Amino acid sequence: MDRNQTTTGPMTQTMIAGFLISAGFPMACLTSMIEPLRAANEIHGRDVFHWRLLSEAGGQVTSSAQIGFETDPARAAEERLDYLILLSAPTTRLADPATAATLRRRARHGTVLGAVSGGVFPLVQAGLAPGTPIAVHWCYQAAFEAAFPDQAATEQVLEWRGPVITAAGAAAAFDLALLMIEQRLGPELAAEVACWFQHPVMRRGDVAQAVPALIGADPGAELPPLVARAVRLFSADLAVPVPVGEVAMQLGISPRQLERAFKRATGQSPSRYARKLRMEAARQIMLYTNDKVIEVAQAVGYGDAQTFGKHYRAAFGKSPLEDRAQINLFRVEGNLPVPST
Repeated sequence: MDRNQTTTGPMTQTMIAGFLISAGFPMACLTSMIEPLRAANEIHGRDVFHWRLLSEAGGQVTSSAQIGFETDPARAAEERLDYLILLSAPTTRLADPATAATLRRRARHGTVLGAVSGGVFPLVQAGLAPGTPIAVHWCYQAAFEAAFPDQAATEQVLEWRGPVITAAGAAAAFDLALLMIEQRLGPELAAEVACWFQHPVMRRGDVAQAVPALIGADPGAELPPLVARAVRLFSADLAVPVPVGEVAMQLGISPRQLERAFKRATGQSPSRYARKLRMEAARQIMLYTNDKVIEVAQAVGYGDAQTFGKHYRAAFGKSPLEDRAQINLFRVEGNLPVPST
């Protein structure tokens, strides 16, 4: 079902949503979907929306906030599901091939598959979204593109293309739930649910994610247009760094003008800011993939691991392998210091 499909009026058939959760999943994303559906039932005066918590093996699954949720095994859930949404940490992959087969079978029988936040990783890994643009949270984008170079990733808060839906974080998950409510019960009730939670605007699939641009700046601040255009040029292909002079030439200004514009907007030189972009992308790949250090270095435009390691340590206070070892230690001990987006 395409979210842009028009209907002659609100539908009142019961909608059943399954949430396939894995250890370390972002709890905020789950509650951001369930709570609007619950509120819609209350306002409407009838249980139009039902939901089920599923996991690969069933039993208790612990969220990123270290709170456990009881689940049913995904393979044992035989009832109809209109939607089946994957929620997980970005390091999660489906452990049992039979789970992916179950999801594909459901898709063939009309279940809309989707994912929120890190759930896009197991969704694509299992081959459940071939050729479908995926909304990937900005903090996972470099890691996602490194893991799935042939999968289209977008910067939108939502992507709803036919039978696959993806949302880039908890707020986007709330918007997704509102769209489900709008389809079933109409725009007026969806708007009332949004107002219940003081959610000011129901975003659709044509809104780009908000991305932090300036360290220490006002969260609402935006880069000046000239600097933003330069950042897009620096970011276009991190594996092939673009010289400052070439960026200035493409913008029709001198390198000195570009330098002054960056200093005013960011407090950094263009080259320093471009290196920061490359280091942030490198850290994503180190933390959320198993790529070798030299492969990560090459992915962000370094020809040797030594220089890459020097810049990485300067940026994050530890070497790439030390950073990965620390994050893996946290995971083994049950902590997940990754964004619960």
